Amino acid sequence: MSRIGKLPVNLPKGVTVSISDNNLVSVKGPLGELTQSVDKELKVEVADNQIILTRPSESKNHKSLHGLYRALISNMVTGVSQGYKKELELVGVGYRAEAKGQNLEMSLGYSHDIILQLPIEVKIETKTERRSNPVITLTSIDKQLIGHVAAKIRSLRPPEPYKGKGIKFVGEQLRRKAGKSASV
Repeated sequence: MSRIGKLPVNLPKGVTVSISDNNLVSVKGPLGELTQSVDKELKVEVADNQIILTRPSESKNHKSLHGLYRALISNMVTGVSQGYKKELELVGVGYRAEAKGQNLEMSLGYSHDIILQLPIEVKIETKTERRSNPVITLTSIDKQLIGHVAAKIRSLRPPEPYKGKGIKFVGEQLRRKAGKSASV
């Protein structure tokens, strides 16, 4: 049995789930609504304020789909009830970020500023204080989307191992390397 797939997904207060005929799961909560289509072979049911997924056989494909869709539905329930938040830190002299609506304008040491248009589902906030690195805060109800946007921002200037300059997640531990040693 799939360890993740067999666990039921508990529904917090204020979250409702509807399942259509073609296995389209719709989760509605205080922060918004998300939908996910589930493979036709899996059975999704709501009982006793829990979502339970069952699979028809013990084949390898059914086992992997069982755990996958259970995790996706669990992420949807968490998203519409609590939401997700990612924080990125810009480490480097002269690095700055500014939010203008759904556009993120960043100066990352290139010859030009980088302007990134973010999806409507992702809310952005930037914070720049004296004597500290600028911080970009992303919030959304969709875990997959916010992870993709955060990875895209980080890929514009990934942290380098010698000085640690670049865009990194807040709290991320970087492997640092020693520089060249002078020969005698």
